[in-house]
Amino acid sequence: MMTTTTRIGVMTSGGDAQGMNAAVRAVTRTALAHGAEVYAIRDGYSGMVAGGDQISPLNWDDVGGIIHRGGTIIGTARCMEFRERSGRLIAARNLIRKGISRLVIIGGDGSLTGANMFKSEWSSLVAELLETGQISAEQADENPDLHIVGLVGSIDNDMCGTDITIGADTALHRITEAVDAISSTAASHQRAFIVEVMGRNCGYLALMAGIATGADWVLIPENPPNGDNWEDRMCNIMLEGRKEGRRDSIVILSEGAIDRQGREITATRLQKAIEERMQEEVRITILGHVQRGGTPSAFDRNLSSLLGWSATNHILESQPGDETMMIGIENNRLVNKPLMQCVHETHQCNNAIRDQEFKEALNIRGENFKRNFRILRTLVRARPHEVGKNHQPRKIAILNCGGPAPGMNAGTRAAARLLIDQGHEVVGVKRGIKGLINDWTMPLDWMSCNGWAPIGGSVLGTSRRQPPRPELYSIAQTIDRHQFDGILIIGGIAGYKVAHQLNANRDNFPAFNIPIVCIPATIDNDLPGTELSIGADTALNNIMHAVDKIKQSAVASNRAFVVEVMGRRCGYLALLSGLATGAERIYTHEQGVTLAELNRDVQELIAAFERGKRLGLLVKSEDAHHIYTADFMRRVLQAESGDLFSVRTNVLGHLQQGGDPSPFDRTFATRLAAESVDKILELIETKADDNQLYIGLQRGDFKFSLIEDFQRVMDQQNARPKDQWWLALAPVVEALSKADPSIVDQN
Repeated sequence: MMTTTTRIGVMTSGGDAQGMNAAVRAVTRTALAHGAEVYAIRDGYSGMVAGGDQISPLNWDDVGGIIHRGGTIIGTARCMEFRERSGRLIAARNLIRKGISRLVIIGGDGSLTGANMFKSEWSSLVAELLETGQISAEQADENPDLHIVGLVGSIDNDMCGTDITIGADTALHRITEAVDAISSTAASHQRAFIVEVMGRNCGYLALMAGIATGADWVLIPENPPNGDNWEDRMCNIMLEGRKEGRRDSIVILSEGAIDRQGREITATRLQKAIEERMQEEVRITILGHVQRGGTPSAFDRNLSSLLGWSATNHILESQPGDETMMIGIENNRLVNKPLMQCVHETHQCNNAIRDQEFKEALNIRGENFKRNFRILRTLVRARPHEVGKNHQPRKIAILNCGGPAPGMNAGTRAAARLLIDQGHEVVGVKRGIKGLINDWTMPLDWMSCNGWAPIGGSVLGTSRRQPPRPELYSIAQTIDRHQFDGILIIGGIAGYKVAHQLNANRDNFPAFNIPIVCIPATIDNDLPGTELSIGADTALNNIMHAVDKIKQSAVASNRAFVVEVMGRRCGYLALLSGLATGAERIYTHEQGVTLAELNRDVQELIAAFERGKRLGLLVKSEDAHHIYTADFMRRVLQAESGDLFSVRTNVLGHLQQGGDPSPFDRTFATRLAAESVDKILELIETKADDNQLYIGLQRGDFKFSLIEDFQRVMDQQNARPKDQWWLALAPVVEALSKADPSIVDQN
């Protein structure tokens, strides 16, 4: 069959990973919006070889309502036939007969390596098919090249060339949820548990789960424990932890872990070692495929959507002779890299582990991986290191300011332990700035923060109070009384303003002339100098889960919902939650709201319901417009809809701030705390003049800025940063959420 319309094949292959459906949806809708046709190649390479109905068209509505589903709706399977040239010849014939020579393949390194081999053979396969009469000369002329773009779908996060792969964040959610649950029963019985997680040759899941859950020991392939007596050392540390007050012992084991001699470390081997040395029962939990299952996290939905959108644009622009590319994410930005370069680096790491060159394996994993591992080695200690006699201890205060943000406790725990491990004294300030005013403090020792990482809210307590000038004297008294050498503030804009206020009054109050570092923690993600803030990821997941339930109720009764989320005049939560939930329209203060746009959205929604649509979703930021409120939008929609559908509003409110922090927020808070601890100790030792800073993540690097300059980079009128990177995602969100272009064109 001949066609002049560009056709794209989309395929999921290898092990399934949460987020694959979001990627399929993004590929389909992006291609259709460009006027291309999309074909699903069902069950991976198996469907490509089978042909027929296994290669079938996808339309706009086919991928509606799938963004929240785990697995892959187009299926995946292993295919032995494709490993042979004869199988690839059949696959090429089937694609050519369908007019497909552009592929977006979502899978692991094996699937993507097979894709590159297929591309390299394409011209010879076409020639053989033409010679044997299986395709016509015209078909051969129309398909001279095979264009391929790869997306990495793997919960193991084991592919080089991208910071994280599709499915890894959700798998980490499953692991942390399981370990959190296991910890409570382990503590009840004073028992040790071994939790085995997936990862093959990559210890990412085990490493990050260890940081996120506060585990006692973690075993990963890239850095096996040192010495022949490592089991003794591990058990001694856990026994010391029991003496210090811990009631449970959690060991996280990566399935590919080995010792320094290359021997496999199995869960049963660990169990026997711990039972012999600790003289207690040890339970094993092998999480297995539960890590692959369930609804994707907000991060995976959004990552997959962005990767699918980028891959489709790339494949449509591909020219003859272009190299096969992989689309990934580095430093919070989409990147295109040669596929086989990434595969080669991945195999190098695997080979280094096999050859027991563990230092090389860690180097290939990168600086972030190594830094996280060093932090973990400190956090899992039963007691801090002993310091030398000549060590000069410093006294650091830690307080939380602003609204509670999930992850604050993980940051406080990490900062306290990292400081104590270096021989310093840590004081927790209760109730934020109120605690500094009233001297509400508590000493934090090694075990004070034990178990804090999984807890939401703020154990220390927080407040948004901005002290009037008379209370500055009380704050100065508290600082002098305790002789604080530095202050760490974990919080939102209220904390930054307090730090700025202290900075501005250093001439009047010498006590304020000490190092201060602000760590961003707010669900609104509206702080300067950082692309992400502690708590925002948890809030997105809270919104996503709530909206998923709302959509389930709506689909049963032809209903549209206007959902209002937090953020004040910062639309981050609205835009990213709208992307994660597949909202038809998203309203933010930055983009504005007009009556003309509302009218357009109403008409498109009415047209969709007339075609059989059963639910509609509009997401707005709480201060998107002072007149066009959620209730106003509901009234307009209801008045225009007639009996076609009913309309409800849902203001999610403070549930967005609640619940246990996500794995990302726990690990992100830990990294921010570690960088801030290093910086504040440096400022103390160097006696630097510019010693009051705030930290942020910018393009993958942690950077510090002067607190005295923070107002300059803020949009003061709207209380948000002047530069907001996520606004660049707005066109992507609109492209994936708008109405079916073919229907719009007909109207």
